[in-house]
Amino acid sequence: MLDLTAELSPDPHRTGVSPEWEDPARYWPRLSAATAHLPAPVAVIDRDALRYNAMDMLVRAGGLPIRVASKSVRVRAVLDAVLALPGYRGILAFTLAEALWLAETHDDIVIGYPTVDRAALVRLFADEQAARRVTLMVDDPAHLDFIDSVAGAGRRPEIRVAIDVDASWRSALLGHIGVRRSALFSAGEVAAFAREVAARPGFRLVGLQMYDAQIAGQGDDAGSDAPLIRLVQARSRAELRERRAAIVSAVAEVAHLDFLNGGGTGSLEFTASDESLTEASAGSGLLGGHLFDGYRSFRPAPASAFAFDVVRRPASDIATVLGGGWIASGPPVASRQPRPVWPEGLRTLPREAAGEVQTPLQGPAAASLGVGDRVWFRHAKSGEPAERIDRYQLVSGDEIVDELPTYRGEGKAFL
Repeated sequence: MLDLTAELSPDPHRTGVSPEWEDPARYWPRLSAATAHLPAPVAVIDRDALRYNAMDMLVRAGGLPIRVASKSVRVRAVLDAVLALPGYRGILAFTLAEALWLAETHDDIVIGYPTVDRAALVRLFADEQAARRVTLMVDDPAHLDFIDSVAGAGRRPEIRVAIDVDASWRSALLGHIGVRRSALFSAGEVAAFAREVAARPGFRLVGLQMYDAQIAGQGDDAGSDAPLIRLVQARSRAELRERRAAIVSAVAEVAHLDFLNGGGTGSLEFTASDESLTEASAGSGLLGGHLFDGYRSFRPAPASAFAFDVVRRPASDIATVLGGGWIASGPPVASRQPRPVWPEGLRTLPREAAGEVQTPLQGPAAASLGVGDRVWFRHAKSGEPAERIDRYQLVSGDEIVDELPTYRGEGKAFL
C-alpha cells in the first residue's frame, strides 16, 4: 500500500540537504538497478520524490485545500495516498464514467468538463449515492437540456452542478490569451446563467470553476519570450483577481456555493492569494512531467519516469531504443516529446523524433551505449503515460516496494 503520511527520508524542506534527484548520476542509476530484472518498457514512481512533490504543493498552496486532478495521475493508489494527506480534499475528474468508478470509494468528485455520455448519466440517475458524491460541470443551457432529455427532474435524483467560467485574459492588443473553455466570461453572464440553473427543477448549483491555463500551464522561466510571458501573466492575474471577485459576489446572491475552485499546478501561489476561492485544483505537479521544468516559482521532482532498452546501433554516434513515441497532447512541438534524461546528453533526431516503435538517439552518450543498455525518459505531462502502461513500479531507495496499477491496468480507458 502506498503511504505518504509517514516520514520516508529526511525532508529537504527541513534539512536543507539537496534531494537525490538533483544529482542525476545518483538518481537514474539507482532506478536502473532497482528495475534491471524487468523487461522494458518499464515505468517507475519514486516514493520519496512523490512525497516531496505532494508536500511542496501544499506549501505553495498556503493552506488552501487542493482538489486532485485525476487526469494528471490516472493511478488510484496515488490518488488515495495523496488524499490521505491533510490539505488535499476531493477529486477533479475528467469524465462521468471515471467519476462513477471513483465514487465507489470517494465522496467528493467534481467533473472538470461537461458530459454528454447518455449511458453514464443513466447510471448516475440510478445511483443515489453517486448523485450525492458527483458534481457535473455546465456552462450552457444546452447542458441542462441534454441532462433533462435523458431523464427529467421528476424521474431522477437532484443533480449537483458547477459552472465553468472562462478564466482567460482578453487583451485589447493580443486578443484571447488562454484556452478555449466556457463562453461565460463576465459577472453578468455568469450570474444570468446561475439564475437559470437555480430556476431549473432537478438541479442544485453548488460551485464555480475558473482554470487560468495561461498562468497555471505556461512556464515563465524558459526561452527568449519568458519576459513577455511574465508580463502577460502579471496583467492576467490582476484582471482575473478583480473579475473573479465580481463573479463570486454576483453568484452568491443566487445560490450558496459549496466550493469556488481555481488554478492548477503552475499557479498555486496566485490561487492561494485570491480570497474569492475556497480551493485550488492541481495534479500534474505530483508526478512532475517535464513541462513543469520551466517555472521560476517551483521545480517538481521527476517522480515518474519510464525506460526503454537499446536494441540497435545504426551508426557509431546513434543508439536506437525500442519504443519511445509517447507524445503528449497539445500543439505538435518539440516540448511535447518525451525527454531522454539518462544517460545525459541524448537527443532525438529532427527527422524522426520519438518513433512509434523505435527512437534513434544521438549525442555524446550515444557512442557509449550498447545493445541492452537502458535509457530513461520523462514524459512532457504527468498522467498521459498511464494510458500506455499497465503498472508503475513503486521504488523506495534501491528496491521496488510495490506495483501500482494504472487505470489501464485495472481495465479502464475513459478518454
